[in-house]
Amino acid sequence: MWVTTHVRNQCVTNASVYRFRYTWVMKTFIGYARVSTDDQNADLQRDALKKAGCIKVFTDKASGSLASRPQLDRMLDQLRPDDVVVVWRLDRLGRSLKNLIALVEDLAEKGVGFRSLSESIDTTTASGKLFFSVMGALAEFERDLIRERTNAGLAAARARGRVGGRPPVMTPEKVKVARQLYDSKEHTVEAIAKTLGVSRKTVYRHLAPAG
Repeated sequence: MWVTTHVRNQCVTNASVYRFRYTWVMKTFIGYARVSTDDQNADLQRDALKKAGCIKVFTDKASGSLASRPQLDRMLDQLRPDDVVVVWRLDRLGRSLKNLIALVEDLAEKGVGFRSLSESIDTTTASGKLFFSVMGALAEFERDLIRERTNAGLAAARARGRVGGRPPVMTPEKVKVARQLYDSKEHTVEAIAKTLGVSRKTVYRHLAPAG
């Protein structure tokens, strides 16, 4: 996309003739597509991105939320200011709302825009920037709510005499059984651990205070 900016210079003396300076700014559209498995086909996404004017499309096949996305990393390394990253749908870029917002913020810091075709979102426009500002605020609000609920739950548990965290592997009953089996001299520590479903280290740790 070529954008022409007209700047009016100082007029020639006593004349209504103006000189204009033309500044050509080229925005390069870069597409990114992602499919979840090898069985899925990215042609639909690539066709839509090329139709939107993308001169190049990077495609990843990533199945899990923690799977690496080498083509995304490659694209991010090649981006320049005034480029625009285009995706077919928002979830193609971000695996979660938090991840999506972080990526778009990183693009903005580099002077790179972002467009999503399905949702008609464009951060090069005022409405697009506002949309992601609201999304970021909502994500932060959700994190605060989760944090408050967690703290309230821990406080209520402490008030009832309970503490947070995972329940102990060795209950008092298991410790008693372990002591009885060990004192009988008929079972090894390894056998006791297998019987109780714990590790040898755990058995040693709980029997040690008793000598």
